[in-house]
Amino acid sequence: MSLARRALTPAMLLAAFSAGCGYSTDRSELIRTTNSRNDRIRTVAVDVFESKEFRRGLELQLTEALAKRIEQETPFKLAKKERADTLLTGVVKEVRQSTIGRDFKTVRPRETTCTVILSFQWKDLRTGEVLVDRPTYVQTVDYIRPLGEDFYHASQRVMDRVSERIIEELYTANW
Repeated sequence: MSLARRALTPAMLLAAFSAGCGYSTDRSELIRTTNSRNDRIRTVAVDVFESKEFRRGLELQLTEALAKRIEQETPFKLAKKERADTLLTGVVKEVRQSTIGRDFKTVRPRETTCTVILSFQWKDLRTGEVLVDRPTYVQTVDYIRPLGEDFYHASQRVMDRVSERIIEELYTANW
């Protein structure tokens, strides 16, 4: 094999692999942006979720995570309720912790789960049409206490995961 051909082969492989296969992380093309009357949805207001849980701040974590995801991953812009096309509301109904496994010697919890049960609704404020209504939505994450993880870390992870799933519901729901 000639020297020029040997030098050209890695360059061609690099060009072929760096070109990709057309995949994109941009979800904005997947999200439906019109209501049933084909009115374009441009803005979303996110109300602070209510909480029926005695732990404070979980509803704020979720609301903040949702607002960030809407701005980053959807074609919608955040707006105040008075000016928004749609409104996303919800209630944190319950947060549960349960032990999955215990340390054999100390019998202390080793692996624990954090489960959030909530409901949410996405409504078109112009028409009154409910676009998405989920009366019960459950998300669970686990955490390992000996690694220094605690409920605070788990609650952040579960709220981030819930916000991700809610955004997925906005563009996969049949409305």
